[in-house]
Order: sequence, then structure tokens, then C-alpha cells
Amino acid sequence: MKRYEELAEEVAAMISTQLLLPGDKLPSVRQQHARRGVSPSTVFQAYYLLEARGMIVSRPRSGYYVAPQRAALAPEPDSSRPLDASTTVDVSDLVFEVLGAVGARDIVPFGSAFPSPHLFPMERLARAVSASMRRLDPWSTVTDLSLGNAELRRQIALRYQLDGVLVSSDDIVITNGALEALNLCLQAVTRPGDTVLIESPSFYACLQALERLELKAVEIATSPRDGVDLAALEELLQRHQPKACWLMTSFQNPLGSLMPPEKKRALVALLARHGVPLIEDDVYGELYFGKQRPGLTKSHDSAGLVMHCSSFSKTLAPGFRLGWAVAGRYARQVERLKLTTSLSAPIPLQMALADYLAHGGYDRHLRQLRLTLAAQQNTMLQAIAVHFPPGTRVTRPQGGYFVWVEMPAGIDALALHRSALAAGISIAPGPIFSATRAFRHCIRLNYGHPWSAQLEEAIATLGRLALAASGA
Repeated sequence: MKRYEELAEEVAAMISTQLLLPGDKLPSVRQQHARRGVSPSTVFQAYYLLEARGMIVSRPRSGYYVAPQRAALAPEPDSSRPLDASTTVDVSDLVFEVLGAVGARDIVPFGSAFPSPHLFPMERLARAVSASMRRLDPWSTVTDLSLGNAELRRQIALRYQLDGVLVSSDDIVITNGALEALNLCLQAVTRPGDTVLIESPSFYACLQALERLELKAVEIATSPRDGVDLAALEELLQRHQPKACWLMTSFQNPLGSLMPPEKKRALVALLARHGVPLIEDDVYGELYFGKQRPGLTKSHDSAGLVMHCSSFSKTLAPGFRLGWAVAGRYARQVERLKLTTSLSAPIPLQMALADYLAHGGYDRHLRQLRLTLAAQQNTMLQAIAVHFPPGTRVTRPQGGYFVWVEMPAGIDALALHRSALAAGISIAPGPIFSATRAFRHCIRLNYGHPWSAQLEEAIATLGRLALAASGA
């Protein structure tokens, strides 16, 4: 056990035995450093860990305190039960209408798709970009096109190796964010009129991609805890003969579900038996709250059918728009599609991220980011338990930065979105996550922004609006 973990366990024991009571102030970082002879960083790490567990809270310019008495958390939602039918997708107008005001700085960003930019090491990245421009090899602006910068691809391949997956850097295609990677993979294996299996609910950008390419969607029953129902998936594979399956097996957006290792293995084997490629959106895989990253479906892929896509947009630098695809047997098709669409992602930004990864900055940043997000999730779940109407159900993801809130059936999420926006609060209503515009009483909330009195009051306001809409 590391020293910060030992210190955290000591404080946790004092809280559980009521030597420290709710509201008590903890010794400051300086006091712990002086009394125990440990470094300030050790104390911070211990306090961050306790905060992530929901045992203590930080108060700006005041210090750390034992958390108030915890409210009983809302129960989790049940699995979805979508219709067993293919659907022509038509959601883009609704998505654009809903998301139009999310980026405004004066709006509480519960509906945002990104964490707070203040959680990212922007100054360090700016220095890396500046350095990459100074040493830019003019030839790299030509030779690094298509596949992408060789050093960045090597660094990504090394990260796959740490996760137990051997990937050649030549099979990695750098893209303009994960969304381009996913769209390229979808284009490589489908034609207009084809059917694609997706989760229920599903990320709205997936639905928009299907709509743009004139593909039909079939939604799979999905658990908010462990992902798609494999028995339902097998039946749909036989009935609809899809050309692809688009899933998020780690911290799915919007549910936050995490498919366990044995289920990931069974998923890959099932799709291989039917010869159906898996397009996997894995942008949240690094944002786990446990001791290690969830295993990759790619580690079970002996047939080259897993098209694994990810990016740095959710974990490090949203504005850089750098992602990648490892497309297995379809790698060359994806590379050619990249060439004929956007040609290349910006070379200086690729060089800057390669340098950042090579010098260990990324992993240090991720360790802190995970602790922060876990703490913020605990705080939001507590606030929902206190302020939302009776009958509310909420997911409890083990990573990422979204919770899915299922409210009493009488509440219209789109109407709640409009009234919340009028109060200066954005949310993501359930219908934008469904090909059939289902989940009319559900919303997705983003806890990826540092908690504050403003966010606490915003949750209280949402709760009051939901309670009024329920007629209670």
C-alpha cells in the first residue's frame, strides 16, 4: 500500500468510528506535512482519494471537511427494452435544437458533452505546441499525411501494449477526433440501406452518423450497469443480418455502463461467429475510477473485426480534435477514406501530443483527473438524492463523467430542457439518444465540472422544475 493510501485509510477509519464527525475540519496539508513528515503531494493524494469516495469535501480557501451525512442514493434504472424493429433515423434537427445553447459560458453545462476545460493541462500543452512548431520538419507536413505522425502512432501503440494488445503503429490512422474515426469505420463496412445494431439509449452522434449515411438502426436492450444484452444481440444478428454493430463497452454515453471482461470476450466471439464488425467508441476508457483500465475488446479480436476508435478529446485536449482508429482487417479502407475526406489531422498538434505522451505528462494528468471526476460524481449523486422527486432513478458509473437520470413517467424531458434553459441550465434530454425518440422522461447530466454552490443550486432548481412537472 502506498503512503498516501495508508494516510487515507487512517483518516477513513477515524470517520467510520466517529472520531471525526460530519462537518469537522481535517488538518490542513501543511499541518499533516509537519506532523507526519510526509510530502504535501502525499497529503493531497490522500485527500483526493477520500474526496473521490465521498467521505470528505473541499471548500475553496477553507480546507477539507468531513462530508455531511449522506442521503440514500436513488436506485439504478432497469435495462431498456426497445422495439425489435429497424428504424430510419431522423434525429439531427432535434439534436441541433437541443444542443444549440450548451456552449454558452453563462449556462450551467450539465448538458455538455465535455468536462470542464479547467481540468486539462492547457499551459503544458501550449508549451508543447510552441516547441513542436519550432522544431517542425517541413517534410513532415507531407510524409505524415494520411496515417499521421509516426511518433504519435508509436506512442499510441505503446499504450495498447500496456493494455495487453499488440498493435502495429502502421495500423493506426490518426483522425480529426474519434467522431471522424467512427464515421470512417462505419463508411468502410456499410452502404446506404444497410442495418446497424446500436445500444438503447445510444450516443446521439452515432444516430446522426447513421442518418447521414442513410443506414437503418436496430436498438439492443441495454443495462445501465453492464451494457448490451448478449442474448438479445444474438437474436437480432440472426433476424436482421446487420452489416455492423456500433457499441461503447466502457462507460457508455449516456448510461455510463461498463461491460465486464468475460462479457466483452463473449461479445467479440459472438460477432465473429456472424462475421459482423464491431465499431467500438472507446473515448472514455481511460477515465476509470478503479485500480486499472477496463480490458479492451480488441484484446479478444483474432479475426480483425474489432474497429477500435478513441481520442484525446475527452481526456486531455478537446480543441485539438485528435483521435485514431485501429480498424483491424479494414485498416487500409479506413486509411483511403481518410485520404479522400479530410486528408490529415494537423501535424504540429500531433507532434505536440507525441512529445507530451513520451515524457509521462499524460498519465500524471489522468491520475488526477480520475480522482476529481469520481469526487464530482459522488457530490452530484448526493445532490440528486436530496433535490429530485421521489421515484427518480440514477446510474452509478464506474468511470466517465455522465449520469443517466430516469424521472417519474409523467415528466417530459424536452419540456424540462426548455424550462431549465430558461433558468440558465442546460441538460441533455433522453429523446436525443434514441432512434425512436424514446426515453421521454430521462435526462443525461454531466458531472465533469468542478462542483460549486452554483452547481448545487442548479441541481436544486432542476429538482424543483421536475417536481412541478410531475404534478406532485
